[in-house]
Amino acid sequence: MSALEGSWKEALSAEFGKDYYLDLYNFVNSEYKNNIIYPKANDIFNAFHLTDLKDVKVLLLGQDPYHNENQAHGLSFSVLPGNDIPPSLQNIYKELHTDLGCYIPNNGYLKKWADQGVLLLNTVLTVRAHQANSHQGKGWEKFTDAVIEAINKEDRPIVIFLWGTPARKKKAMLNNPNHLVLEAPHPSPLSAYRGFFGCKHFSKCNEFLQSHGVEPIDWQIENI
Repeated sequence: MSALEGSWKEALSAEFGKDYYLDLYNFVNSEYKNNIIYPKANDIFNAFHLTDLKDVKVLLLGQDPYHNENQAHGLSFSVLPGNDIPPSLQNIYKELHTDLGCYIPNNGYLKKWADQGVLLLNTVLTVRAHQANSHQGKGWEKFTDAVIEAINKEDRPIVIFLWGTPARKKKAMLNNPNHLVLEAPHPSPLSAYRGFFGCKHFSKCNEFLQSHGVEPIDWQIENI
């Protein structure tokens, strides 16, 4: 696991000495030695490397990484170029098209969002190959809760997308009046029709940011 830098290092340094994190670190190291784990070890903290705490405009919470080969690279919902666009991301693109008129691109590589201040955070940061949720309950949730708490303390306009039941459970942690919390069903094909489609979260996000003098997000992912 590559080290955190910048304002994340300052905000989260206390976590690395806690018992739960030491147990998590040992567990993850053992998993990488004995199994195929995604993403690559050096990519685990990519969301933090690409979007420093001081630059976060939007928090987009996912669950755990994609578990097939060459998909996950440390950003929630994003896949490396050359992969099919996963179903949930296809639905995110459909909502973006309806909401903001974005064309649907030919890839699922979301680094452009991260570069603009969208923290693409999974609540669990590693997974065993072809075994969804296999690293749940090992300590990652405590670590990413600390991330959410750090964002909650930021006294500036931040938009938080909570899509799906696990993400919406984090709402109790989010009590900063400077922030906008937007909730919807998950964009998964199983639930997108229950209210994710038509939620207009992307335009609401940009309207909120602009109303507070913050540069909006260019949500258009370009074709490769």
